[in-house]
Amino acid sequence: MERVSLHWVEGVAVVTLNRPDKMNAVDFTMIDAVIAAAERLAAEPGLRAVVLTGAGRAFCAGLDVANFAALAVGDPEALIAPRSHGDANRFQQFSLCWRALPVPVIAALHGVAFGAGLQLAAGADIRIAAPGTRLAVMEMKWGLIPDMGGMVTLPELLCADVLRRMTYTAEELPAEEALRLGLVTELAEDPLARAMALAQAIAGRSPSAIRAAKRLVTAAYTAPAAEVLAMESREQIDLIGKPDQMAVIAANMARRAPTFG
Repeated sequence: MERVSLHWVEGVAVVTLNRPDKMNAVDFTMIDAVIAAAERLAAEPGLRAVVLTGAGRAFCAGLDVANFAALAVGDPEALIAPRSHGDANRFQQFSLCWRALPVPVIAALHGVAFGAGLQLAAGADIRIAAPGTRLAVMEMKWGLIPDMGGMVTLPELLCADVLRRMTYTAEELPAEEALRLGLVTELAEDPLARAMALAQAIAGRSPSAIRAAKRLVTAAYTAPAAEVLAMESREQIDLIGKPDQMAVIAANMARRAPTFG
């Protein structure tokens, strides 16, 4: 079975972790499949938004326990140390590839999002969870630390003391608590339906403005203030009066949905 499935709904790519018999536990094959899906989507000019979800009863239960044995008997340094994707290794790229994608990514969470699954979700722009979903930085349960990009993305979502507590204890949080803490964006009885509705709303906006907005928001969390301010100006200059903006203005004046080239 393919570890990841991909289908399209009017400019929205739905990427599904497809190992339901294992609660979408992450093995090396799935890591490579997720990265390949993101790389394929990055080259799609018609892409407007992405929804990440999991088949079956969970979003993702974390790293497949069988992989721990492979790591323990092999050479961890040979697997982990090489920087295969810019600043990141293969495992980190599993989650960071979604941050690098030029369009918004929405994760629809249900069941559990543990360990690698939580780090994958943290790489998305928005997280929508079903009530009762359980989330955890689970690595300490196995005597490990989170190393799949989570220490880049999670500090943007959580206060330092909360992230420390979750990392040190491997405690599980219900989605309701995760919402209060900022780890989850919103709750929905049907998170996939809500994620699709939100993605389709985004897909109806100016594609160039949406991509500019993602670049700008990403920089806002990582770059010095002077760079962010200059970037605001550059991005705006590149939008004003261009075809996408003119299509929005014409549509607003005519009180209809815009049509983009």
